[in-house]
Amino acid sequence: MIHRRTALLLLFICFPPALATEALALKPVAARHGLVVSSESHASEAGVEIMQAGGNAVDAAVAVGFALAVTHPYAGNLGGGGFMLISLARGEAKLVDYREEAPGAASRNMYLDSKGDPVPQASVVGALSVGVPGTVAGLALAEEKYGRLGLSRVMEPAIRLAEDGFSVSYWLSESVKDARELLERFDESRRVFLRGGKLYEPGEVFKQPELGKTLRLIAQNGPDAFYQGRTAEALAGTMAKYHGIITTSDLMHYHAKVRQPLVGHFRGYTIVTAPPPSSGGVALVEMLNILEPLDLGAPDSFHSIHLITEAMRRAYADRASYLGDADFVRIPVAGLTSARYAADLRRQILAGKADQPTQAGNPASYESSQTTHYSVVDAEGNAVSNTYTLNGGYGSGITVEGAGFLLNNEMDDFAAKPGSPNMFGLVQGEANSVAPRKRPLSSMTPTVVLQEDSGQVRSRGSFDRGETDNRVPEETAGQTKPDPKAPEVAGTRESPLPRVRLVLGSPGGGTIINTVLQVLLNVLVFKMDVQQGVDAPRFHNQWLPDTLLLEDRGFSGDTLGMLKAAGYKLTVRGSIGECQAIEINPETGWRFGAADPRGDGEAAGY
Repeated sequence: MIHRRTALLLLFICFPPALATEALALKPVAARHGLVVSSESHASEAGVEIMQAGGNAVDAAVAVGFALAVTHPYAGNLGGGGFMLISLARGEAKLVDYREEAPGAASRNMYLDSKGDPVPQASVVGALSVGVPGTVAGLALAEEKYGRLGLSRVMEPAIRLAEDGFSVSYWLSESVKDARELLERFDESRRVFLRGGKLYEPGEVFKQPELGKTLRLIAQNGPDAFYQGRTAEALAGTMAKYHGIITTSDLMHYHAKVRQPLVGHFRGYTIVTAPPPSSGGVALVEMLNILEPLDLGAPDSFHSIHLITEAMRRAYADRASYLGDADFVRIPVAGLTSARYAADLRRQILAGKADQPTQAGNPASYESSQTTHYSVVDAEGNAVSNTYTLNGGYGSGITVEGAGFLLNNEMDDFAAKPGSPNMFGLVQGEANSVAPRKRPLSSMTPTVVLQEDSGQVRSRGSFDRGETDNRVPEETAGQTKPDPKAPEVAGTRESPLPRVRLVLGSPGGGTIINTVLQVLLNVLVFKMDVQQGVDAPRFHNQWLPDTLLLEDRGFSGDTLGMLKAAGYKLTVRGSIGECQAIEINPETGWRFGAADPRGDGEAAGY
């Protein structure tokens, strides 16, 4: 097995950032057959173990998802949700939507006080912040439909890690310390993660027997063991203890959905990404459409930062105005991802100035929505890009009593009050207001980039011809049908897909979409290798607040001065996002994995 754990933290302690970056000169991990890049080393190795046992990329991805629930409790989870993008070597792509849902008793104004203002922390901490979890249903559905080995086998590494324990890393130890104030509010979290006040130190073995039992039940009996029976009763009981509203009926009602991915095209590549209820894919394709014909110049120059930032501002303004759960509201996906709409926005950028205010556009006229990510490719060419989350680090702070897993605070991703920012500062509109059984808008952007062959015909779903049909079929075993009047999201038809070139995604709340955009541009436009593309300094603008956020390294003083002179309001911070990416060399077929040095991830392959 080929693997590497980064030493960036120690280098940054010993050296200034610029010298540390030069000292590292990180190279991607190369693998001939299968490769996994995730936020935690044990989880990456679990995925490789499953592929070496005969599993495909989906088997490995499911194994990684369950393993991260044990070893990366900051964001890995059973009690959260997300999106798994699957690109199959046989020539099709699918998106497993296992986003959390609002409970049946949820209501539009549940987080507002008598004056109509948001109640501080109500959608962020505690039982009312929890959405109905989707992770177990989503991973199980992916395994059933696209895996090879079966749930029991692919869960073996996670069960072993929970029951036998694993060595606590420095990152995990510090992460728990940082979350101490949140976790100590809740009895079971205080007992499991804080050990009654004797916190785990690096090198100690962390065993989670209750979580091990929960995992064994799921491995033996499938997702019903989570959504019914003792685990469901334990979850509902914990909710009742802390005055939450999720019931056993809410859990029985939940189903993951298989959707058609969103497809775009950019400079000879096919971009396969997430449709609503993620906003990530729509915003990514919109920005790529804007930037496609532009000469971006040199990376991290004033010229490139200016053009990319202006694309970000417009895409995020549209995100706030139009995107939500397509099963409940109509979303102008075809207009937002139209090349003609992008051309109009591009003209605005080239004619405008940085200090001019930006508003949402009018895409309807062009019609004819704290996390962890991992990427997997196997020897056959199947690829998985999976992003899932508890939302904030350690989610709501609540651990289900007797079951050992944390619960999300995903309800904060709804617009508690349309026009007011959430915990990530994102402003969202009426399309994303709270409603029973509705899925909150997400920024998760799992993406696969495919190498187009010369002369290849583009498949439907690129939205460059102004199509008006934005329905997409979905497959949901036992799914309660959504409102038939609510159109679904446009995507691909069943047509052969070209070869995988890049698999990537990111955590980071509102920064996710822009992190994916920049790594993609670094590799495809600026011709960096995948590790250089991941390591490169990042910037972020999300429309409101209208501030250009930059990492505190890699940008010259001259560039910063030019940005200020142009009218940008600059804010500097240590790091933005965390990307786990895989690049496949189209000539040789070698896989190259890049774990982001901003975190504690690892690329592992064989």
